[in-house]
Amino acid sequence: AGKLTIGIGLNLTDVGLTHDEALSILRGRVSGLDAQLDGLLPWYDDLSEPRQRALVSMAFNLGVNGLMGFRDMIEALKDRDYESAAAEALASKWAGQVGIRAVRIATLIKDG
Repeated sequence: AGKLTIGIGLNLTDVGLTHDEALSILRGRVSGLDAQLDGLLPWYDDLSEPRQRALVSMAFNLGVNGLMGFRDMIEALKDRDYESAAAEALASKWAGQVGIRAVRIATLIKDG
């Protein structure tokens, strides 16, 4: 019928999503990304919660595969070299695209 829908027939054109529905979708995505990163990075659970949030935020924006392309940043995080990890994030094309958001995420990575 030419209507924009998501999920199982949720009509966004005529009805949209409530704030609570949007938050529920966000929570589900964040939870899924957190679980994926925990499965991919054996040391992920050892990171502080702010550093985990930083990686989840990047994965939300870039996808997990996109995040995993930050090889030098990931390696620095694995080595607990948080200053280098933050610098790698800021030296990326992504940082230029997202601007101040990259600075906030790099600060979480650096300061934990």
